[in-house]
Amino acid sequence: MDFGNVITAMVTPFDENLAVNWSQVEPLINYLIDEQLSDGLVICGTTGESPTLSDEEKLKLIEASVRYARGRCKIIAGTGGNDTAHTIHFSQKVEKLGVDALLVVAPYYNRPSQEGLYQHFKAVAEAVKLPVVLYNVPGRTGVNIDADTTIRLSQISKIVATKDCAGTNQLTRILSGVGEGFHVYSGEDANTLPALAVGCRGIISVASHVIGKEMQTMIKYYLAGNNQQAAEMHRKLLPVFTGIFQAPSPAPIKYALKLKGIDTGGVRLPLIEVNEHERQFIRSLF
Repeated sequence: MDFGNVITAMVTPFDENLAVNWSQVEPLINYLIDEQLSDGLVICGTTGESPTLSDEEKLKLIEASVRYARGRCKIIAGTGGNDTAHTIHFSQKVEKLGVDALLVVAPYYNRPSQEGLYQHFKAVAEAVKLPVVLYNVPGRTGVNIDADTTIRLSQISKIVATKDCAGTNQLTRILSGVGEGFHVYSGEDANTLPALAVGCRGIISVASHVIGKEMQTMIKYYLAGNNQQAAEMHRKLLPVFTGIFQAPSPAPIKYALKLKGIDTGGVRLPLIEVNEHERQFIRSLF
């Protein structure tokens, strides 16, 4: 399955009471598809504040996202956790909602071995019917899915791609060992162009909430062989790529969206909204 070049890890809109703002889900999805040109959306990922969403909220949000997207882009649902049995149970519920694939994060906090990681993802893949995208984000989970483990997992037919935040060296090692049909995505916005240069399919992005069109243009330049133009765009976009992570995500990108006229509310504790100094800095980026 091809998910495209730019996949947006979508924020979850909240109201003034930090309940899910269901009336804002459809406008947000339309904006990301029509104005920011997202090829796909990750629903209930890290940027969607999955740790503080209940399973009921997640199921309702995923169902609504499929309905509102109306087939205009791929919908990938975040279903991973640090309990294999619960991950399987929840994934089986989600795959009935019409999503295109499941994003399954490396189990966090309990820090399994590489063999434990392999067995976890293998068990999930064997229990579901949909394609599975691995999600490796060591800075959040406390464990790295090593390149060799990803290569080994890529041989399982249901596991079709990975979102990897471990850096260009690891991306390169993965790409050197997986088959042509296995797609590798960077999970770091600032790494978009370098990741493409070593053979990645694209980016699963936070910045694409506000500069998705520009990212698509940069990628098109690169794929057309216009490397100088792609590099110039990368340099131009780098302050946004890095600036939206100056405070714990997704607080900065939610404020950036507000500057664009898209109000997705605040963030749930233990995250907090950006302060005035941070807001002033974000305003300077646009």
